[in-house]
Amino acid sequence: MATVHSYSDSGYRQILSARHHELKADEPVAQGGTDTGPAPYELLLASLAACTSLTLRMYGDRKEWKLGRIEVDLEFFRDSDGAEHITRTVRIGAAIDEEKRQRLADICERTPVTKTLMRSLAITTVLQAR
Repeated sequence: MATVHSYSDSGYRQILSARHHELKADEPVAQGGTDTGPAPYELLLASLAACTSLTLRMYGDRKEWKLGRIEVDLEFFRDSDGAEHITRTVRIGAAIDEEKRQRLADICERTPVTKTLMRSLAITTVLQAR
């Protein structure tokens, strides 16, 4: 469904490629990085934000609803007990009635990345050395 390649020759800076797109990731200077790109958790939130906005746009287009600008703000939190939580705020630029607002809020909870993050996900690791 999706593949990404990452490499790093030294330091924390990462070069990522997804299909023909190149991205960067890094840690902030305060964490020992050089701040040349978003940190991994920021990329995770970016994925959720993009999926939320794209899914809402697709749904609105299918329903022929004019949604205007769609904005998504996300914050990742980890409390002192280690529990993790994401707060998502979505703003629709167009004036919509309460019924449409409720339906779009429901759609937010059903986006593919939301569903993946809300359930456990197995990760299989194969480590190879030359």
